[in-house]
Amino acid sequence: MMMQAMVIEQFGDVDVFKKKEIQKPTVTAGHVLIDVKASSINPLDGKIRRDELGQICPPFPAVLHGDVAGVVTAVGSGVTQFKVGDEVYGCAGGVGQLQGALAQFMLVDADLIAHKPKKLSMQEAAALPLVSLTAWLALNDKAKLTSQQTALIYGATGGVGHIAIQLAKANGAVVTTTASSDEKAAIAKRLGADHVVNYKNTPVSDFVNQFTQGQGYNVVFDTVGGKTLDMAFEAAKLEGYVVTILARDSHDLASFFVKGLTLAAVMQPIPLLTGAGRKHFGYILTEVAKLVDAGKVMPLVDKKQFTFSDVAAAHRYFEQGNAIGKVVLVNDLK
Repeated sequence: MMMQAMVIEQFGDVDVFKKKEIQKPTVTAGHVLIDVKASSINPLDGKIRRDELGQICPPFPAVLHGDVAGVVTAVGSGVTQFKVGDEVYGCAGGVGQLQGALAQFMLVDADLIAHKPKKLSMQEAAALPLVSLTAWLALNDKAKLTSQQTALIYGATGGVGHIAIQLAKANGAVVTTTASSDEKAAIAKRLGADHVVNYKNTPVSDFVNQFTQGQGYNVVFDTVGGKTLDMAFEAAKLEGYVVTILARDSHDLASFFVKGLTLAAVMQPIPLLTGAGRKHFGYILTEVAKLVDAGKVMPLVDKKQFTFSDVAAAHRYFEQGNAIGKVVLVNDLK
């Protein structure tokens, strides 16, 4: 049996996407088949499309996008936590040998998904998985951020940043975040940030002195990369913790060494590529769904929405850098 999908058959710009009929997956042991309702764009998707990350692209014709929200239509043997008709969400493909979400149906490892938050639409749920997993891995698993600690989160309205603010507040931390405009600063405040800094005109030393009495932050989360990681070292307190999701540049580690900092990196796709730690992803998404339904976490979705057929336009819009929050696509493939 066949299905419709948006695929790429070569690497390149956004115009490499095309609609194509491909084989519909058959459910296998430990997996469920999802009727895909929505997906969202992450920077990883564009990097894979442009062949910037080595050989982690699915085989051509490749179906991209990891984030998915949809309805279970078939359940493989050994799966007990889901049944046909369940609404689910997760980050479960689009890398390695795993088909992505830009198709009518998606076969996923049941360990990688969770029941969708009851409060959210499919579109809202599709905005959450990768960014929630990344923020959780950084703040809870790596840095072990606790109540009353100070946290600095770079990128207030970015995909990972806006969730990190809310997770940090759910942990009871005192949160400072960075924004580039008054509009984004207002959004950061609504998300729960205690302090918002315009990084364009505020030196690190100024807000460290103002908001931590010159001590520096217990935890600094770099979601931006480049020079931001160097600023993160400057902002951290003695023996503080710095977590980054973008550490592909060269950096001077002098301040890092002198302060006795701990540096950790989060590479979210590792369980998808290796198979290790997949159950933990399902656990995290279950806990995030509880926080959503308790009113402690809410995805920030850009006001401009797209369909799967418009995935090229969606990628173009995302890469122009004008989106606030996540760019979501609704499945219109028939």
